[in-house]
Amino acid sequence: MLSPAIAGVTLLSLGNGASDVFASVVSFSRSGNGGVGLNSVLGGAFFVSSAVVGVISITISSHWIPVDKPSFIRDIIFFLLALSSLMFIIFIGEITLGGAISFLSIYFLYVVAVSASHFFYKNNESNMEPMPVSSISNDNIGDVGIPLLGYVSDEKSFMVDKETHGDQEEIPKFFDFDSPSFYYIGKFLYLLELPLYLPRRLTIPVINEERWSKPYAVISVTLAPLMLAELCNSQREKKMGSKTSLVTYMIAGLVGLVFGNLAFVTTKTCSPPKRCKLPWLIGGFLMSVSWTYFAAEELVSLLVSFGNILGISPSVLGLTVLAWGNSLGDLISNSAMALHGGADGVQTAISGCYAGPMFNTLVGLGVSFVWSSWSEYPAAFEIPRDPSLYETLGFLMAGLLWALVIVPRKNMRLDKFLGAGLLAIYFCFLSLRLARALGILKTL
Repeated sequence: MLSPAIAGVTLLSLGNGASDVFASVVSFSRSGNGGVGLNSVLGGAFFVSSAVVGVISITISSHWIPVDKPSFIRDIIFFLLALSSLMFIIFIGEITLGGAISFLSIYFLYVVAVSASHFFYKNNESNMEPMPVSSISNDNIGDVGIPLLGYVSDEKSFMVDKETHGDQEEIPKFFDFDSPSFYYIGKFLYLLELPLYLPRRLTIPVINEERWSKPYAVISVTLAPLMLAELCNSQREKKMGSKTSLVTYMIAGLVGLVFGNLAFVTTKTCSPPKRCKLPWLIGGFLMSVSWTYFAAEELVSLLVSFGNILGISPSVLGLTVLAWGNSLGDLISNSAMALHGGADGVQTAISGCYAGPMFNTLVGLGVSFVWSSWSEYPAAFEIPRDPSLYETLGFLMAGLLWALVIVPRKNMRLDKFLGAGLLAIYFCFLSLRLARALGILKTL
């Protein structure tokens, strides 16, 4: 079983950065140079590592909560290494398959470093003699590591004072969700979402206990191969110009019928399968990835179309609109975690603000580089000639260096000075790019 530290830099980063990764891959596969993908990934990384960290620093400045120094320095050093490598690749102007694999391997080196530091800390913690619960008092409670949920043992826990916070039933109801108006609004929103929800529900196998439905399960494993066939045919048609193959759909339909019959015979109506869960989980993961790819493909196409209609470079839209849309979840989740999660919440939020963008940069662009260089092998893949990428990378690295210098000088505490500096760097860069996009300043 994965530890929280390792899971945070692998599975959690994959879940949060899936949209950026697929947007980058789609951009490289569709346009052939990946300008939108590069600007989207770097724009999202800049927004999260500067704007989000700046907002968090300002909002929690009065709490004076320190962050872990080795983890903070490690994350920024690896992030600077990744950006320096990317700048070198852009300067060279091309990348081979070996170079793409080397760039991607930096992230696995980072995972190894996180794992090593986690196990080293765990071994040191196990060698320390724990403090008896009976010796914990109000005077030394700040010297021991209290978990996020507040429990120090199986018998004792820190309880919420009901006189201070009040009973939950006494909270006034500003909205009556049982009223007929909210009922009809909910039905209306459900009907709006149905055209998008139903195709996903009918093609993604789900074996969750609460959401289990045998008819949906049988239908999903029957239709999933047809959707994969459509994905393969559409990609082949875009690259080779060949028409869709009827044979592919016939084979996919036959495979779907076989899987559907097996699911109908081997599953129960009342509960999901208890055995052989792995094929169901693999199928659900594969179809979820396929739907994410479909969504990213349509989003990039829509972004390029809007850029052509409005006369704005798609790269600028990728740097702003697409980057903000993909990073809005990081802003909300990391800020909420820092505000309400205590010291552990702040540490997790700040780590996520660097580990997530690093994943998007190394894995998102790394997979795109490998994909594109593989198609050009043994020749090298040409990187888009966009001088503004140096500007983006320069401002992004400046924000990281600002945090690397200021936070240790503030005894590893996040304050308004750090946050104001990060926000100033981000808005200075944003104003410069928008001024060039609107023609106020000359382009590079």
